[in-house]
Amino acid sequence: MIRKHIPNFITCLNVVSGSVAVILAVKGQLSIAVIFIFAAAIFDFLDGMAARLLKAYSPIGKELDSLADMISFGLAPGMLMMVMLEYSLFGINVRADSFASISVWEIICISSSLLIPVASALRLAKFNVDTRQTNSFIGLPTPANAIFIAALALIIEFGKYEIIDNFILQPLVLVVISIGMSLLLVSEIPMFSLKFKTLKWIDNKVRFIFLGISFALILSLSIYGIAASILIFILISILLKLKK
Repeated sequence: MIRKHIPNFITCLNVVSGSVAVILAVKGQLSIAVIFIFAAAIFDFLDGMAARLLKAYSPIGKELDSLADMISFGLAPGMLMMVMLEYSLFGINVRADSFASISVWEIICISSSLLIPVASALRLAKFNVDTRQTNSFIGLPTPANAIFIAALALIIEFGKYEIIDNFILQPLVLVVISIGMSLLLVSEIPMFSLKFKTLKWIDNKVRFIFLGISFALILSLSIYGIAASILIFILISILLKLKK
């Protein structure tokens, strides 16, 4: 039956989008790579919705979804971060001879970006076997991390607040972000899910509040608001844990 293959087909579109994002990121086309990461996020949302609506769940679909997410939300943001670190160290026009006399510090900086795909792989593997994560998450979801890094790439390319842009482009700042977000991916911090089972306020007040704040931030701060929304997501999750 064709119906049962529709969710997996959408997941494959996630794979394609993520793969294109990786290629574009390596070529230095950050803004276009970001578009494909966002496209992958849309397909990641749609495949789950299609599976629920069509009741087309399968073990293969679950594994395929994780493999797709590894490319789109693990490897792709890792490559974005690597190129951003290269920009910060060697300038926008990175040349092959820039690496001829690379220092140990520069090697460490660039290598820190590889923590992102490694931590993403561990995060996705844990999610597949962790029965605690049926209604919420333990650790930062890989799509949230990918969207945050994608937003940073857009800020570096199109940012209009010079102080913030220059701060983000500092090698040490990018290294700290790589390490910090990787630690959040594999952390034991509970993170709330954005899946709505009902539209009742009492069941979803945290989700509604977060979405309202995010909408306001993106509307007022554009690409800066996207990055800020992910930080708000993390902050709310931590506050909810401390409240318990």
